[in-house]
Amino acid sequence: MISNQRRSLAERIFDILNYAFMALFSFICIYPFYYVFIYSISEPRLAQKGVYLWPGQFNVDAYIKIFSLHTIPHAFLVSVEKTVIFTVLCVYFSSMLAYLFTKHVMPFRKVMYRIVISSMYLNSGLIPWYITMKTYGLRNSFLLYVLPGIINAFYIILIKTYIEQLPASLEESAQIDGAGFMTVFNRIIFPLSKPIVATVAVYASVGCWNSWIDNYLLVENPNLQTIQVILFGYLNEAQSLTQDISAMLANAGSGRQLHLSPETIKMSITVISVLPIILVYPFLQKNFIKGIMLGAVKG
Repeated sequence: MISNQRRSLAERIFDILNYAFMALFSFICIYPFYYVFIYSISEPRLAQKGVYLWPGQFNVDAYIKIFSLHTIPHAFLVSVEKTVIFTVLCVYFSSMLAYLFTKHVMPFRKVMYRIVISSMYLNSGLIPWYITMKTYGLRNSFLLYVLPGIINAFYIILIKTYIEQLPASLEESAQIDGAGFMTVFNRIIFPLSKPIVATVAVYASVGCWNSWIDNYLLVENPNLQTIQVILFGYLNEAQSLTQDISAMLANAGSGRQLHLSPETIKMSITVISVLPIILVYPFLQKNFIKGIMLGAVKG
């Protein structure tokens, strides 16, 4: 009885320490994003003195003026469009190739699978990549954001492992009824792979949204600029941007005093860049956790 009481007391102490540690760890992870947000919506003069838990005198001038720049809304739409299209194509074609690699009747299956996996470890470098993209005619083309990378070796490993755990009888019964490869894949395999598909969709969308080097090196057309590159430029020129916005307001004849600072501009740009992914992730979190666990263990 005493040993049970001691054990239960030790377990309670462990639970308390465990919860305290996880709460502290979560706070350390979340607080930098929270700090950036409250800084961006604070009065610049008060924010420079220090804001820690609450914004100092609510102020959204930075957001209003950043979105008033004519390049921001269009670039935001381009980024959303390229992310959605790339994610859909990447998930579908990576899933299809992963399904092919589970079929023993596929010619040279093992050789092709090893070639795909080797791409995870072998990288030609930036200059060959640039020459290849330019040779394919992808410079100043929207396809630059979509075509390269729709087949991803890491995603194929996850999806292939998940598909191999599905009961073979489901596919066999469909084939007996006369279903072909595409029918089996589209109506049976792909819908049953929803958890791992959600996992891959999170990876692909986050990677595509954060990608900027392709735009930076190969796109000069202003109509194809993504918000990542534009905000990157604004981030490096926050001081001059603050002066330009103030001049725009003065030229417009507004009597309203504008409260901005380079630091506020930087914080606002950071929030704009990160917020879309933060808003999307909670909707896929349940399937993401399930998919990454099932797809990482071979049955």
